[in-house]
Amino acid sequence: MLQDKPLPLLKPLKSFYERLRYGQTSADFVSKGCIPWTPGYERYKWQAISKVVYDDNFASIIGTERYGYRIDERIVELPWLLSTLPRGPQRLLDAGSALNFHPLLKHPRIAEKKVFISTLAPESHAFWNRGVSYVYEDIRDTCFRENYFDSVACISTLEHVGLDNTLLYTDDRTKRESDASSYLHFIDVLRSRLKVGGRLYVSFPFGKAKSHGWFQVFDGAMVDGLIERFNPSASNEVIFRYANDRWSTATRDEANDAVCYDINVDKTYAPDFCAFSRAVACLELVR
Repeated sequence: MLQDKPLPLLKPLKSFYERLRYGQTSADFVSKGCIPWTPGYERYKWQAISKVVYDDNFASIIGTERYGYRIDERIVELPWLLSTLPRGPQRLLDAGSALNFHPLLKHPRIAEKKVFISTLAPESHAFWNRGVSYVYEDIRDTCFRENYFDSVACISTLEHVGLDNTLLYTDDRTKRESDASSYLHFIDVLRSRLKVGGRLYVSFPFGKAKSHGWFQVFDGAMVDGLIERFNPSASNEVIFRYANDRWSTATRDEANDAVCYDINVDKTYAPDFCAFSRAVACLELVR
C-alpha cells in the first residue's frame, strides 16, 4: 500500500484538472464525494492499483461491488497486464510510458525484466537507478532493431497515435496530427520489434468509434482490423466496462455503445462519474 505523500509529476500538466489532482491525500478525495480528477484522485487511484497488483487477486475481484469505483481505466488495464505478463527475465518495451511509475517498476513481474521505455518527451521523473532505459522518440520511426523484444506493453497509447499529442504529452508542434489510421503502421512497427513468439499487450478505449482530436475510441471493426494487421499466431481479448459503480468484464456487444468522457476538453462528467473511458479492450497478441 502506498503512503499518502505527493506523487511525482510524470507528464506536462497543462490543464487545470491535471494540475489540481496531484498532491492531495486519498482522504481528501473520499471526503469530498469521490469526484474524478479532483484533489486526491491520483493518490486514491494509485493506492487501489497497488493493492490489487501486489495482492495478485485481480481475477477474483474484477466485477465485485464497487471495484474501481470512479477510477479511470488504469484500474483494469494495469492489473490485467501484470496478471498476464510472463514471469522471469525478458526484454520488455513499454511503448508509451504507462509503466513509468515506481509501484509498477518495482513489481516482481517488471523488476525481473530489462525494461526499455519509449515515449515522445522526457517526463519529470525517471528511474535510471532501477536500470530502466529511456528513449525519447516517435516510435513509428524507432531506433530499436527488429526481433529484439520478448514482450511489448502498449497501454492506453495506441489511441493517441497520429492525433494531437500536444495537449498533454509534448510541445513538439509536429505531433499535432490528424491521421486517425496511423495506428496501423504503429502496430506494424511494434510487431517487427518482437521476437518470433513474442507478445504484444495492447489496450485502448473501446465502444462507439469516435475521434476526440487527441485520442480515439475503437469499435469492433477497428479491433478486428488491428488484429488482422498484426496477424498473430495466437491471441486473447478481454473487454472491460464501467457500469453500476464498478469495472467488470464484458462482451463486445455489451460494450459496443461505450463512450469516453474527456474532462480535459469537455470539462463535464458522466451521470455516474465514470472517470474517462466507459470501456476498454485489452489484447494479447503473439507474433
